[in-house]
Amino acid sequence: PAVPPAISSLAIGGRRLRKNIKMPDPVPREGIDEVIKTMESGKLFRYNVASKEESQVSLVEKEFSDFTGHKFAVGLNSCGSAIFLMLKCAGAQHGDKVLTNGFTFTAVPSAIVHAGCDPVYVETTPGYVVDVDDLEKKMDANPDCKYFIVSHMRGKLASMDAIKKLCDARGVELLEDCAHSLGVLWNGGHSGHHGTMAAFSSQSYKMLNSGEGGFFVTDDDYAAARCMAYAGAYEALADKHFCRPCDAALAKVMDGSIPNFSLRMHEGTAAMLRPQIKTIEARRAEYNERYYRISAQLNALPGCSVEDQLPQVTIVGDSVQFNVEADALGPDLDAGADAFLAKCAARGLPVERFGSGSNARNFKNWKYAKAPECGLPVTADIISRAFDVRLPLLFEEEDFEIMVEIIQESLAEVAAGELEVQEQEVAYAR
Repeated sequence: PAVPPAISSLAIGGRRLRKNIKMPDPVPREGIDEVIKTMESGKLFRYNVASKEESQVSLVEKEFSDFTGHKFAVGLNSCGSAIFLMLKCAGAQHGDKVLTNGFTFTAVPSAIVHAGCDPVYVETTPGYVVDVDDLEKKMDANPDCKYFIVSHMRGKLASMDAIKKLCDARGVELLEDCAHSLGVLWNGGHSGHHGTMAAFSSQSYKMLNSGEGGFFVTDDDYAAARCMAYAGAYEALADKHFCRPCDAALAKVMDGSIPNFSLRMHEGTAAMLRPQIKTIEARRAEYNERYYRISAQLNALPGCSVEDQLPQVTIVGDSVQFNVEADALGPDLDAGADAFLAKCAARGLPVERFGSGSNARNFKNWKYAKAPECGLPVTADIISRAFDVRLPLLFEEEDFEIMVEIIQESLAEVAAGELEVQEQEVAYAR
């Protein structure tokens, strides 16, 4: 597709985006009706049922695990809780080191800290995935580190076969943060199968939308039993799970040695999620058709690039990330990047810069944990010039045309040294 023609007056007087880019996917009517029925019944606690067949959470766990191909799924109140419980179920102890991406969302290192562990950060690549060579270096430098949480940030998968081989050779347990990768495939199979456990999200800006929520998945009976116990399946409540571990695993785990952290999923959450699982593949196809068209347009802009994912990956293109060359942002990179963001925002398009001083994906802002000893210079450079835009499902073609125009024209202004922003009132359509 052709790139929109340059406008001589640049951003001044250019078209503006009138819709809210933070618009999440809606809950289907079927989910709304089921939530209402659940509320009318008063049975909002997942175990306040006579059998597993009556529990919305038990049903969604079965349907979710069937979709991803895992043996077990445990519904939780968030993906952050699932990441935390992956470490607990893996046996991580206070003070243990945990390898993870230097570029991810703050929830990942936060979950590591929640488990009493110390994150050890690995450099990223321009494609926003973990650098396998640096992972090996960090393993060599930290031979006592026995856990690696690989984060599929923005649904982008690293060289997973190579990572699995490296972890197996070093005796490092691989755990997967799949918050952004529901529906993403590796060689035709769902993400979350290289590690012993994986965590998925149903927070509003994911492929499942319940506002908050998450799933812990695994093929291991003992890990599933431990997760159920930590989440709050006490006494004989395991029998109210379709995804029930074997008797031996439950007998070993349900002995009172595991604390109940009360991280269970709500019945209403499960009710609104169930019909959404049925539409993931159709929505993926719609997202991807738009993504490849828009990414081609952005790739054609001077100084702008959208990195391809590995050929083994089937993507879910619900957002687009692009790198901008430092020269295109001018002699003062921060000033140029800030001007670009401000120009886009003035025309109704909120663009995020991963390396900004307020972005929760910038490792420099994770002050609750130890700072990386090496300073992550490669990651710092990449995210300083990396930008992020959502591609809402409910947007129309004209909205995406305007989006690309705004990015093109704002970058052109900055490249020309025009950093001042002409404020324009933007009224968002509801």
